[in-house]
Amino acid sequence: MSEKDEGQLKASVSRRDFLKIAGVAGATIGAAGGLGGLVAACGGSTTTTAASPITTAATTATTGAASTETTAAGATTTSVSASAETGREIKIGFVSPQTGGIADFGIPDKYCAARATEATGDGVVCGDGKKHPITIVIKDSQSDTNRASQVAGDLINNDKVDLVTAASTPDTVAPVADQCESGGMPCITNDCPWQPYIASRAQGKLDAVFKWTYHTFWGLEDVQANFLDMWGQLTTNKKVAAMFPNDADGNAWLPGWKDVWGPAGLSPTVPSQFQDGTEDFSAQISAFKAAGCEIGMGVFIPPDMANFWKQATQQGWKPKAGTYAKALLFPQAVEAIGVDIANGLTTEVWWTPSHPFTSALLNETCQQFADKYTAAGNGQWTQPLLHFIVFEMAIDTLKRTTSVDDKEAIVTAIKGTKLQTIGGLIDFTAPVVGPTPPFKVGPCHITENVYKTPLVGGQWLKGTKYPMELTVVTNAGAPGVGIPVGGKIKEYGAA
Repeated sequence: MSEKDEGQLKASVSRRDFLKIAGVAGATIGAAGGLGGLVAACGGSTTTTAASPITTAATTATTGAASTETTAAGATTTSVSASAETGREIKIGFVSPQTGGIADFGIPDKYCAARATEATGDGVVCGDGKKHPITIVIKDSQSDTNRASQVAGDLINNDKVDLVTAASTPDTVAPVADQCESGGMPCITNDCPWQPYIASRAQGKLDAVFKWTYHTFWGLEDVQANFLDMWGQLTTNKKVAAMFPNDADGNAWLPGWKDVWGPAGLSPTVPSQFQDGTEDFSAQISAFKAAGCEIGMGVFIPPDMANFWKQATQQGWKPKAGTYAKALLFPQAVEAIGVDIANGLTTEVWWTPSHPFTSALLNETCQQFADKYTAAGNGQWTQPLLHFIVFEMAIDTLKRTTSVDDKEAIVTAIKGTKLQTIGGLIDFTAPVVGPTPPFKVGPCHITENVYKTPLVGGQWLKGTKYPMELTVVTNAGAPGVGIPVGGKIKEYGAA
């Protein structure tokens, strides 16, 4: 791999790096321990393979211009059968935005990959009865759709992976899925509303069926249930100021809302779609002020949201509710807006430590998973920890794959997934309920290729442990799931 391949992550993963990322003490790795395999480098690849608990491993390293390989050898203590025949190495590719405009989405991805590596130990017994070492190869999409497609192609054609995973908005997920569909590569993705996942790849058709690509996430119907419930908790004039970018998210969200505002008794002001990277939002803000809009809503990448909201504050537009998707998911993005003016903003919430789920792969609750993330020095928990689902599904799929050399067998195993994950039950064996409007709200097998995860709504408020903390204020989008609500929404400016 040439030095120009900046799409791969820069840091090689040493024993110390792994323990720091995963938050696992070497002495406590035990039966689930071991580094398994994790690849991450710039200008090449770094492969780490473990055959023993890390605490007793002796390591040798060989470094060349294109790659670095580290091998640990010694006694073996794993949760898999020691008598199983050793099979070939299996590679799982992972595309993540580690740099660029949506890099906030990728912040926990190395932690998620490291926890998956920890869980696989020195190998996984697959459906062929052999114990296969697992390596995860991470590629940086650089928050660019073309780059995401390119590195997905690199994973398929150059790294020769057996399965591709990806997460982080349509900008990452859709091009990766398209590349896998055309290349006959099994693919598992997360973190993209199901409508743009399907429609952006099928000329707007929501009933399209794909052979190789499978996805988990919520849909616009779930967003709408939560947003409407949050706004309904406040007294407003029902005039909505709507902002949508000219990108995959905006192109899906705008038509998705057009049929909702009227029946909900809302009167929208909708300027033309803006380009990602816009620096001046004065025209839109003036239109919202002139219309007297008391509800703000839309979709932004984090840098654009910071610009927009700072300008709205400076120009005197102060709605009673400011509810924005995508940009307000992350504590660091909210703090970048400014604690004082971000206080009281609301957003969709895909995952929290209080979600009532347990990962079958790790046997950890959401709270335990988040606590270990923070204990590892990663700071405040963040919603994209949900990305761990792609690794849970990938490993479970391999355990049930009868022939890892047969891509058809891998896809068959994906279709048979029924698994308790960090994001709840994923059940591709359940009957398909859609995609026929009105779409079912809440978790379900919505299309052949998509199983929906639950979505709730939350409000950012000044915190006690951290500058800003997220409180769930509605679970209208996840009926019957049991996600706890922490309080009612407060009017922006009165929070």
